[in-house]
Amino acid sequence: MKMGMLKKISSILLSFSIISVLTSMDVKSVWAGSSSEIEASVDSTLERFYDEVKGGKKLVKDAKGVLVFPSVLKAGIGIGGEYGEGALRIKGKTADYYSTAAASIGFQLGAQKKSIIVIFLQNDALEKFRGSSGWKAGVDASIAVVTVGAGGEIDTAKLKEPIVGFVFGQAGLMYNLTLEGAKFTKLNK
Repeated sequence: MKMGMLKKISSILLSFSIISVLTSMDVKSVWAGSSSEIEASVDSTLERFYDEVKGGKKLVKDAKGVLVFPSVLKAGIGIGGEYGEGALRIKGKTADYYSTAAASIGFQLGAQKKSIIVIFLQNDALEKFRGSSGWKAGVDASIAVVTVGAGGEIDTAKLKEPIVGFVFGQAGLMYNLTLEGAKFTKLNK
């Protein structure tokens, strides 16, 4: 065999080995945070949201419910996945804890961390979410990811949707992202 072919086979085997190890891990036990850890992280994520998004505090106050995932880790080598835990708050109080998970296939290598805030603007959307046993974005309902303009101004056209979402990376709000395919599952905490 030629050296180039051996390198290609080696890299494919290495990729499959890494994927096997990652998929065999019990991700929930690795990431499981206590309710007090989740609460503290949700508070700091909301404070960051209020600082970066003009009118964010009023939007959260007027919402029917706010689902906050302070830390969602995405990693992949060809096949990727993401996982995070957070809390659903209604009228400022935590009602339930949730996890989010998603898988992806395609060119990807590396890892990234992001925060997700999902805001329910209509009661029926919130009730449908809470009544499901495994709610999937894009299947059970769509989440309109809101863009923020210069000076932190919200794209108000999206605020007519029943559910809106914001995604933050380490440098701030992230653009051109979708939450379609993310699955949200209630946790027993």
